[in-house]
Amino acid sequence: MHRTLLGALLVLVLALSACGGSSKDESAASSTPSPSATATPDPKDLSTKPEVLSPGGDPPTSLKVEDIVRGMGRAAKNGDDLTVQYVGISYANGQQFDASWDHGQPFPFKLGTGGVIPGWDKGVKGMRAGGRRRLTIPPALAYGPAGSPPSIGPNETLIFVIDLLKIA
Repeated sequence: MHRTLLGALLVLVLALSACGGSSKDESAASSTPSPSATATPDPKDLSTKPEVLSPGGDPPTSLKVEDIVRGMGRAAKNGDDLTVQYVGISYANGQQFDASWDHGQPFPFKLGTGGVIPGWDKGVKGMRAGGRRRLTIPPALAYGPAGSPPSIGPNETLIFVIDLLKIA
């Protein structure tokens, strides 16, 4: 009978370990990221293209401006020649429609002269070089009912993350 009890205990222990019982060492190993896991870019690192996500829910009806990184020096004003890097996504589906990062060069424009959508002229004003800013732009300050086919549909709310590299 003693052997039968020991045999049953051994079977029970083996069965439990086969069912995924874990030891302290196993749980520590499983919480370690695999080498193939991709790290999310640091949102404050202006040397890398930012990951831009849509928050979901109802889009705002007015321009929303959020500083991710505050720059240094004087604030950008109308008439300044600016050089920026940017990523733009659709608020509705989170899909990127454009990014200067992907073109291999920054984007230059003159602030406040209508060379860009009104949401940029309003939302970039006051930024300082070295800053990163997130703009959520309603359709009235973007491309409105016409959109910008094929990548931006009618009345789309847009999200941009803009890095201000230089003010001239």
